[in-house]
Amino acid sequence: MAKKAKKETPLMQQYNSIKRRYPDALLLFRVGDFYETFGQDAEKAAGILDIVLTQRNNGGDKTALAGFPHHALNTYLPKLVRAGQRVAICDQLEDPKQTKTIVKRGVTELVTPGVSLMDDVLQDKDNNYLAAVQFGARNLGIAFLDISTGEFFLAEGREETIGKWLQNFGPKEVLIPRNQRRHFEEVFGSSYHTFILEEWIFQEDYAREQLTGHFKTSSLKGFGVESLTDGIIAAGAALHYLSETHHRRLGHIQSLRRLAAEDYVWMDRFTLRNLEVLQARDSEGVSLLDVLDQTRSPMGGRMLRRWLALPLKEEARIVKRQDGVAYFVKATPALERLRNQLKQMGDLERLIAKVATAKIGPRECVQLKNSLMGITPIQGLLKESDTDALLEISNSLDPCTPLIERIQQVLREEAPAGITKGGAIAEGFSEELDELRGLSRSGKDYLDQMLERESERTGIPSLKIASNNVFGYYIEVRNTHRDKVPEEWIRKQTLVNAERYITEELKEYEAKILGAEERILDLEQQLFNQLVSWLQEYIGPVQLNARLLAELDCLGSFAQSAAQYNYVRPEVHQGTDLYIEQGRHPVIERRLPPGEGYIANDLLMDRENQQILMITGPNMSGKSAILRQTALISLMAQAGSFVPANAARLGLIDKIFTRVGASDNISLGESTFMVEMNEAASILNNLSDRSLILLDEIGRGTSTYDGISIAWAIAEFLHRHPSRPKTLFATHYHELNEMENSFPRIRNFNVAVRELEDKVLFLRKLEAGGSHHSFGIHVARMAGMPQQVVQKAKKILKKLEASHSAEALEGTASNTTTQVEASMTNGEAEAAPKAYPSREQTSGALQAVQEDMQLSFFNLDDPLLESIREEILDLDIDRLTPVEALMKLNEIKRILTAKKRASS
Repeated sequence: MAKKAKKETPLMQQYNSIKRRYPDALLLFRVGDFYETFGQDAEKAAGILDIVLTQRNNGGDKTALAGFPHHALNTYLPKLVRAGQRVAICDQLEDPKQTKTIVKRGVTELVTPGVSLMDDVLQDKDNNYLAAVQFGARNLGIAFLDISTGEFFLAEGREETIGKWLQNFGPKEVLIPRNQRRHFEEVFGSSYHTFILEEWIFQEDYAREQLTGHFKTSSLKGFGVESLTDGIIAAGAALHYLSETHHRRLGHIQSLRRLAAEDYVWMDRFTLRNLEVLQARDSEGVSLLDVLDQTRSPMGGRMLRRWLALPLKEEARIVKRQDGVAYFVKATPALERLRNQLKQMGDLERLIAKVATAKIGPRECVQLKNSLMGITPIQGLLKESDTDALLEISNSLDPCTPLIERIQQVLREEAPAGITKGGAIAEGFSEELDELRGLSRSGKDYLDQMLERESERTGIPSLKIASNNVFGYYIEVRNTHRDKVPEEWIRKQTLVNAERYITEELKEYEAKILGAEERILDLEQQLFNQLVSWLQEYIGPVQLNARLLAELDCLGSFAQSAAQYNYVRPEVHQGTDLYIEQGRHPVIERRLPPGEGYIANDLLMDRENQQILMITGPNMSGKSAILRQTALISLMAQAGSFVPANAARLGLIDKIFTRVGASDNISLGESTFMVEMNEAASILNNLSDRSLILLDEIGRGTSTYDGISIAWAIAEFLHRHPSRPKTLFATHYHELNEMENSFPRIRNFNVAVRELEDKVLFLRKLEAGGSHHSFGIHVARMAGMPQQVVQKAKKILKKLEASHSAEALEGTASNTTTQVEASMTNGEAEAAPKAYPSREQTSGALQAVQEDMQLSFFNLDDPLLESIREEILDLDIDRLTPVEALMKLNEIKRILTAKKRASS
């Protein structure tokens, strides 16, 4: 006989019905005063939140259960979202007291990594972007939307361009069509948190309908994006997702802006990572953003991040920012006043977003009002300046005086966080509310009078009036006076030493008081909702204020850094020359030990005489720092910042490329060398006449022969390219110094090193001319390499250098030369590097070294060492105690130490 299926409880039937509609979300199911999770959701929640996992009886079956108090939602929800969970919040939609059946429940909000308005989930100085990617026939489209600020962008481009935008904006969640999941991971990797949407959502007609419906327009021409079909499809998918996650009040999303790659300096994802602009490559590192971010407001911090990720290419916009920075560097008191005002402001962007979505509380409304009150003082200090950029900002700021006055009228200054707490509405705003509050406050006086009157009437001296949740208000009489209780009093409860009664008067009073308190809460909620609805008229002006104040905050941050770190204003111009006098690395300089100064360097580059600087020098000498500081100084200048140098004259650049460092991309099956070649290929295929290229140790991911061949061929390609891009080429292949003799725009430089006996002193100074030593063995010794390894390396090096004779150099049978020649055309091979020792010659040298190293300690013709050898050989190891062995070893050490002192 078949086993009879067990019946689900009504609660679990309701839960399972809702869960089926949100299979990809972790469902927080409100049951009384708790949010509960069941089944697999419970197991996930218990693991992430470290809460107890228990079981619930479901019609005879056991179901996993884990939960937490509803008032702790703000504590636990952020942990779930940061763990990558999509969380559906299912609330009770009716008062349990008002129904005799199961309480009606429904999902009121779906919180995901990319869609949240909760302060505990969001980071103050970081946008919380949701991205959507459309894979078109020729291009890709991408959209970025931050529901917490209302910012909405779209762009189109090839895979490399879209990859750059993804890295610049760092979305917390990426929406992709179901049929493109594998393709997305192949192109952009698996590090992004993705969510799959059905393919029908990524349709042009549907996307345009979504966007025009939201913005209440007939087309998208007014936003300048009408022709960007793939970008529009991505933007439509993002907007659809907000509706799907129960976010339908979106009045703060008021515009759609195009991201135009041609407006900003191009930095591919390799460059942003290699230069550590926004994020250090290791947890202990420091990024450029970390050093320069001295903003005082959250919106300023978010804007500064965008400024550094997207440096400008237009000279007028750059100069405009520099003018603002220059004024504040000079006017220190004004800068301090500005920064103090900004520090006291709340996050205007996110506060007004909460107004638009009706998720703001009374206390946050007061914070919005107080923040806007700081605008008038800021306008005053800006009007004292003689800078057009700052005067323009001052004139554009809106004090929002009616908004400030309205909030002052409606809300108390000490308003609670939530309207349900009561006491939010100001005295005198509503006559009805004031009357109800008066009635509620007079209750104690009324009860005191009743108590006195009844005590006198009954002759009971110890009457007591109180209340509880079961009986409401009651009169308590001790047993010693029980016989004096009037007949009309109704007994409700008997205690050990007393009895409790109710009266008609007490019941009437209770109904009146409780009705007043309930009406107070309802009226406060109603008045507050009216306020929030009225505030929505100011979404646009407040958003404009937020943007302008963020801009001021960034200028103030640049000015503070300039004054504090001794930065200078760079001159940017339309030429292509790049000159830096005594430039410094902005990050390394800040991490030096106290009292240690950074060794600055001059640098000159142009497209006529010094297009490619071939920089040689040992590891640890500072080659990479010089490369990076050149790029960072250029980047800072075009972001509008002052720069770490004594002077700088910089021709505008349109692209920064870097090939520095090496790291395997094992997750994609790519070796160090493959990563290196991918990055180098990206540079060679995308360079321009205003590009700045940094190549650090190119070719080191393969053998020496292949590495020199590839490095030479790349340098020659860059020299012969009609764009003549400015290039810094750091290498330990000293053979590349020969290129200066054959290519007129290649110049050799080296980072100075001084040899002192058996030591190396790194001077960190850039000098003209090439270096012919790597000092790698010295570096190994400084790193703590065992002495015997260092000594053997020296012997091998001497043998190899000896084998590198003139005869070997004149030989032409080399795989390296063949490879270089293969990379050139039209007779270019005559400039190829000279041949290097063949593998047979190198092998022979190493064999000789190996035979030489077989000579042991005991073959050395030193009388003292001979005597020590004889003494050791005469030892009977089997009969030697540990203590005797240590004593013998100490004796030998003493003898050798004495010899060393005598010889020195």
